Amino acid sequence: MTGPERPVVFFGDCLLAGAVVERGDNYPAKLEAAMRAQGIDARISNAGVSGETTGQALRRLLPTLDAQSTKPDVVIISLGGNDMLQGLPPEEVRANLSRILDVLRERRIGVVLLAMLAAPSLSPEYARDFNPIYPGLADEYQAALVPFYLQPLSLGPDHVASDRARPTTLGVDGIVAATVDDVADALPDR
Repeated sequence: MTGPERPVVFFGDCLLAGAVVERGDNYPAKLEAAMRAQGIDARISNAGVSGETTGQALRRLLPTLDAQSTKPDVVIISLGGNDMLQGLPPEEVRANLSRILDVLRERRIGVVLLAMLAAPSLSPEYARDFNPIYPGLADEYQAALVPFYLQPLSLGPDHVASDRARPTTLGVDGIVAATVDDVADALPDR
């Protein structure tokens, strides 16, 4: 490893918690290994909680940040999927994510926003209101955006768990390959 240690916090739901894979095979763990392979001394803190909505995440944001031994260089956010699956109003999802981003901006912490898309089973109206949330917030907050980061799960049935929502180990590998450069680019210069 060259350069300083780079603290990164993953803040989100089951897609970060790695509910269907072994602890060392979840997205945060594998992304840390991929960043280290690129020579970045990443130290990942995984604050993913299965089943969490944006409202629940907002309530635990400050305690999560305050529990870090070092201020993170960047927070990677994966939230909104559970809100969407519960049919919560897109305007509520956007408002909660906006409040989260406000806190991170106040603390001068970089952000990588992992975008979600509305499930095809939802109405076209819901998708119309939900899908623009992430690019809009990324523009407003100058956050790095990874458009629909779950795209690698569409590569085949061996990439997605039987619940048809969460990645298998192979799916995690695809997500890491698709996002490692975006996360590395979001780290502030030191």
